[in-house]
Amino acid sequence: MAESFKLLAEYLKLPFVRYALIVGVLVALCSALLGVTLVLKRFSFIGDGLSHVAFGAMALASVLNIMNEMPVVLIFTIITAVLLLKTGQMAKIKGDAALAMISVGSLAIGYLLLNIFPPSGNLTADVCKTLFGSDSILTLKATEVWLSIALAIIVVGIFVFFYNKIFAITFDESFSKATGTRAGIYNLVIAVVIAVVIVISMKLVGSLLISALVIFPALSAMRVFKNFKAVTICAAVLSVVCTLTGIITSILVNLPIGSTIVAADIVAFLGFTLAGLIKRSVSK
Repeated sequence: MAESFKLLAEYLKLPFVRYALIVGVLVALCSALLGVTLVLKRFSFIGDGLSHVAFGAMALASVLNIMNEMPVVLIFTIITAVLLLKTGQMAKIKGDAALAMISVGSLAIGYLLLNIFPPSGNLTADVCKTLFGSDSILTLKATEVWLSIALAIIVVGIFVFFYNKIFAITFDESFSKATGTRAGIYNLVIAVVIAVVIVISMKLVGSLLISALVIFPALSAMRVFKNFKAVTICAAVLSVVCTLTGIITSILVNLPIGSTIVAADIVAFLGFTLAGLIKRSVSK
């Protein structure tokens, strides 16, 4: 144990490890805040769909040799989120069908572009890094960290500032509309914010595992708590703890960061499920 702490202290002296921890905490916090709302509104699938769109945008950026691909991917994913929201309101194309088409299409085209115009000699490594995160978070640049910090501040600020409105449309959107709340605007804000979180998350866990950051902490907190604020706070804390645990474990044991974080979330979910069962049996 002492050796592990000593090794961790040595790693923390390295800038790229500190960058990974900073971005990891920010991503975990933002994902958990939005995850509660998305799960309760049954919109959790949107994270998976937009992550595939982000993969396609990142593949395009790589093919075009764009050095800093995050702004490009961010813009592309936000536009897609807005289009999905508008398309989902059409009678001819329902939201889930539109999301499935765009999601699968973006994933397929992105992989096709990487095959036709491979950015490096190792296509398998490039695709694995983008889809599963690999160790790409350990290659973060200072500019990407500052951009992540700025985006995280915006996301948390929006959630805090519009908390009451988000709470209202989460539980009863029809009533919110009847009382004059412009639910469409707030749904649009949620869609844009989740797109931002997904782009930040891609460096951490990869495009295929992003949904785990959004869904698992929220579902874990719901096993024990029933109050919206308590669930949100618990999900945020749990998400940060699991992410830090995953990153530190992966660095010390030399495991893929994204998969290790998701494994930590799964263990936490099982633990909270057991705690919820115990709590209910005691209260009876």
